[in-house]
Amino acid sequence: MTEETSSHPALSESEIQTRLENELPHWYYENGWIRRKIKTSGWKSTLMVVNTVGHLAEKAWHHPDLTVSYAFVIVKLVTHAAKGVTEKDFALAKKIEEVVLWDAATDSQGVFEGTPEDPRFKYIKKD
Repeated sequence: MTEETSSHPALSESEIQTRLENELPHWYYENGWIRRKIKTSGWKSTLMVVNTVGHLAEKAWHHPDLTVSYAFVIVKLVTHAAKGVTEKDFALAKKIEEVVLWDAATDSQGVFEGTPEDPRFKYIKKD
């Protein structure tokens, strides 16, 4: 099913606000979109975030608007066919959180070291 033929109904603003508080606390609702600002340590990290979000969006066939700057990326999600925020937007937002904000050092399997706490290797700035 493509976005143009989506059968996902738009959620009400109160549903969106409640779900953001309960499910995606670092996201916010503004001007009809759910949004998240992901802070990075610089251009290289910003590009890695953009590419990761792009990959996830393409796999989901749901395409966000991005604002890209030196040390942050703002992700904006809405389902255009529904003229509002739908379940698709929440699903993609959760996947972005899961992948982009994944912390290998706290991985339950304990096999990864994670990015060193060294300014030369900083990547994502945690909220």
